[in-house]
Amino acid sequence: MSEQLITIREYARLTTDKVESSLDLARVSPSAFDWLCELSASFNRSGAPLLQVDGQRVLRWDSYVGVLETPCGTRLEILPKHYEQGDCLIKGRQLLCKLIQSALQLKPRDASVASLELFDKSLSEWVMGQFLAELDLLVKRGVRFDYQRVEEEQCFLRGQLNVVAQMRQPPGRQHHFQIRYDVFLPDRAENRLLRLALDQVAVSTQDAANWRLANELRTMLAEVPASRQVSLDLRAWGGDRLMAHYQAIKPWCELILNQQMPIAVSGKWRGISLLFPMEKLFEQYVEGWLRLRLAPGTRLTAQASRHSLCQHDGRAMFRLEPDLLLQRGQQAWVLDTKWKRLDGYDRHNKYGLSQADFYQLFAYGQTYLPGCGEMALIYPRTAQFSEPLPPFDFNSELRLWVLPFDLDEDSLCAGDDVGFTCCLSQSGVVGPRRD
Repeated sequence: MSEQLITIREYARLTTDKVESSLDLARVSPSAFDWLCELSASFNRSGAPLLQVDGQRVLRWDSYVGVLETPCGTRLEILPKHYEQGDCLIKGRQLLCKLIQSALQLKPRDASVASLELFDKSLSEWVMGQFLAELDLLVKRGVRFDYQRVEEEQCFLRGQLNVVAQMRQPPGRQHHFQIRYDVFLPDRAENRLLRLALDQVAVSTQDAANWRLANELRTMLAEVPASRQVSLDLRAWGGDRLMAHYQAIKPWCELILNQQMPIAVSGKWRGISLLFPMEKLFEQYVEGWLRLRLAPGTRLTAQASRHSLCQHDGRAMFRLEPDLLLQRGQQAWVLDTKWKRLDGYDRHNKYGLSQADFYQLFAYGQTYLPGCGEMALIYPRTAQFSEPLPPFDFNSELRLWVLPFDLDEDSLCAGDDVGFTCCLSQSGVVGPRRD
């Protein structure tokens, strides 16, 4: 089975025809095309569209990013559609890795400027490289051993004599001893999971440095058996102070073993599956950014669900869940994030804003702010949308801001007249830019 890496970005088209490949159009094998069609059907049944059929020979990818491997060996790398100038491939990988780190609260070790400038590995190789780096450090610091009870029959005494089992010995075998003793082995749940993840990396990696390090570590962990019950061993992962140095590698191990995936591919085929909804990644990144800058006395609630749109037969119906709810004293602000490219100069087409989003925010304003206050829609900053739009007034007391968030500079573009900036430290909050 030949390996083939195809890099695309959101909303790219996939076809079996001969085409000039780019980030927005790529050719896949017929077997990969058929498998993706089947996968898309299973996603559609669960209410999470992954691909859209665009003609008989074309599939259009949706807003999921990450890595997906087909049974025939085709590995798809899907990047965010955010950059249009410069090296979009490298910048897209850097952005995706940063968003995944924030969403899963991972702490990479090679976050230096030099390593980012030389970032030319695919997402899957980056994940495997991070796991191997953490495992290498763990092995150097020392793998935790544990006592294992062994009960066996021997011709000599060792440890304790199992008196009950010895008394049940049949005639003629009294010279054999039933003994039990403890041995100090690395065979424990955490090490078994690491060995299983390491074996998967050694088989999957296409990077020479990762392959070499993976096999060196396999030699060092030769005494450790691979886990056969992943979920059971994960529940047994120790969290005491003696296992503190294992905590940094746990998220990477879960990532490798597909145990921490927002979207995991199920079924008989279990190749590499790291798929993330881009909308959710952006939302969680903005949330993490806000939490680091909250002023004292400010509370941030994600996915608040205290209100509903209406009551029916004595029960709440249509739960209203804004992405973020800021509260300080008696004041509150509703914030919603949207992963969409706006055009701040296209007033005729309403800048690309969605009327449905405005209806949604209006409902939030009536329930969470009782019709009086400020709300904000936060979109990614692009060359076409680099400044806040003039405010949208639902009435004289309820106002909505549309603000750009700069993912490269980690900053929110909001003027002093935006009320909720009083809840944040000024680091990262900038005024309107005049490019």
